[in-house]
Amino acid sequence: MGGMFFSKATTFGDEELVRAIAASPPDACRTENGLVDRLKAKDAAAFETLVERFSGAVYSVAFRISADREEAADLTQETFLRAFKSIAGFRGDASLKTWLIRIAINQSRNRSRWWRRRRREQTMSLDDPIGESGASVGDKIAGANADPEQETLRREREAALLRALSTLKPIYREAIVLADIEGLTYLECAAVLDINMGTLKSRIARAREELRNKLKDF
Repeated sequence: MGGMFFSKATTFGDEELVRAIAASPPDACRTENGLVDRLKAKDAAAFETLVERFSGAVYSVAFRISADREEAADLTQETFLRAFKSIAGFRGDASLKTWLIRIAINQSRNRSRWWRRRRREQTMSLDDPIGESGASVGDKIAGANADPEQETLRREREAALLRALSTLKPIYREAIVLADIEGLTYLECAAVLDINMGTLKSRIARAREELRNKLKDF
């Protein structure tokens, strides 16, 4: 499945990220509704459009949740196959993006249960290529004009953050990945995770606190 890439630099801010969901322009709503109608009619071209439009976002979430590029690719493919099979049940109470990410989260949970019985060591390298350009995670973190020392420090911090993120309990990792890395609104996060706003805020606060403690030397 082409077009999948990870392009977001990882940043964790302490400031609250509560934002109101902006109303979609009428034309955008009609466009998405039209795509849904075509998907429900099992239009192959519509499915290709769905993958092209949202595979990057789905893969990015899957990568941060799983901490493994191959696992994320598998999860992304499973997500779109599941979406194609279940599109008839799409009610439109959430955007296609939110719906797809919800499917990806559920698929990830299912696979995690399987992996817990077959635990394996996961390693990540900042030098691994992550996009069509062949750029690495480290390349994304380093500024265009960073000197070698600054770049090294940033790469070390990113590596530490990735390790710390992978140690969080899944419920906390999911919340902070969606809110602080993927930039979903709190309302979108709550919808994806199927939890109320108070629970979401509590999980994000707990995740941030744990990350700050793990990264206090950085």
